[in-house]
Amino acid sequence: MTDTQHLFLHGSIAKALLKLGIPIILINILQSAYQLTDAFWVGRLGADQVAAVSVSMPVTFLVIAIGSGLAMSGAILSAQYMGAGLQDKVNHVAAQTMLMVTVTATVLGLIGYFLSPYFLVLLGVEQAVYGDALKFMHVSFIGVVFVFIYAMFQALMRGIGQTKIPLIIVSGTVLLNFALDPLLIFGWGHFSGFGVMGAALATLITQSLAALIGVWVFLRGRHGIQLKLSSFKPDWQYMKQAFLLGAPGSVELSARAFGLIIMSFLVASFGTYTLATYGVGSNILQMVMIPAMGLSMAVSTLVGQNMGAGNPERAAQITRLACIWGLTGLSLVGGIAYLFAEYLVAFFIPDDPSVIQGGAEFIRKMCLTWGGIGVQLCVVATFRASGNMLNAMIVSLLAQCVIQFPAAYILSKHTALGPQGIWYSFALTNVLVALITYAWFSTGRWQRTKLTKEDKDIAKVTQETLIEEGNH
Repeated sequence: MTDTQHLFLHGSIAKALLKLGIPIILINILQSAYQLTDAFWVGRLGADQVAAVSVSMPVTFLVIAIGSGLAMSGAILSAQYMGAGLQDKVNHVAAQTMLMVTVTATVLGLIGYFLSPYFLVLLGVEQAVYGDALKFMHVSFIGVVFVFIYAMFQALMRGIGQTKIPLIIVSGTVLLNFALDPLLIFGWGHFSGFGVMGAALATLITQSLAALIGVWVFLRGRHGIQLKLSSFKPDWQYMKQAFLLGAPGSVELSARAFGLIIMSFLVASFGTYTLATYGVGSNILQMVMIPAMGLSMAVSTLVGQNMGAGNPERAAQITRLACIWGLTGLSLVGGIAYLFAEYLVAFFIPDDPSVIQGGAEFIRKMCLTWGGIGVQLCVVATFRASGNMLNAMIVSLLAQCVIQFPAAYILSKHTALGPQGIWYSFALTNVLVALITYAWFSTGRWQRTKLTKEDKDIAKVTQETLIEEGNH
């Protein structure tokens, strides 16, 4: 057992969370730079262009989410097998998951590409926004396969506790994207640029490069996972297992994405100004979620490995500490955002006072409840990593379909609040979902899940080993 594995399975929980969480947060910050760079430069084009990106993102996210359950199941199994010390199983899971993800992404990307015009018509976007939104969506769907492959590479590497290589890759591609964005959006010299579509093209180029490097790293086999071309021979038994495990994850992520689309319908009904305000506020919310997502991903790896090693009580201790960190950290960030809301919005749209004012109102309505997001993400990460994907799915459906959208609709359409009712729905959802998920986690039922026959054997062998070590 390596020093890192010993830390994850037996050492200080706080130290293990920091060792994993800090690099993951850095990776997430750099990855968010794709969206932030796009938002920064697109914001210089005007509110219509910001609205075009805002309305396009939930649709592309929905298509990505449908196939992400398979990727999630691979990451969970690789973490548990790594915790159990079964390297051959880790390699096999990685190869089969990469195969499934590539095929799934190709199919979904094609479907999304051809259905893009119909999505926009259904969303009822204004004519001024339609053209740019369609171009952005078309390029985004072409790049879906590369987004899937690299996301799977990162998830598998994270599952075995390896974060250095993904950090290096992301650093390089973000710098490239930073250079390509203004060039492809605004042009240079005689090259006039592509406008909004240029932002999507820059992301396509950098994501495809990252995906190819990730596959090359796996084929070299020097960083915890070794793949060979023969490893990609379909294993139908594993695929069936991965599908059954991942299906609730796909529903969960799809529900979140569908909730964003439904919310876009509601926001769009108030006009382009409100849609632009929503887009800027959503960008800032994504920035805030970076540390929470990093912490939750660290929780997922540590819980997965400890469940695989037959130590569910340590997995629970990891989750409780992470929830405290998430609640405290995001509450502090929310307080800062409340004070500086206008400045945050002006970073994205500096020349539109009405959007700056509206965006600041959106932020102030929800920011003091951001701590609830930290709690929810950590608990859901534990549900997933322990194999309780159904729990995570139910939380997502509850948040989107039972709480947020109904609250947003009633408050915005049936009270005097108008669009501000949508902003209040975010705060309400953050608080209620955090309370419900933590109460569910506290019952401890999630600790009893065994994903496969191997898991039961692993738990038995681990327990016998611990007893034998104790006798010595």
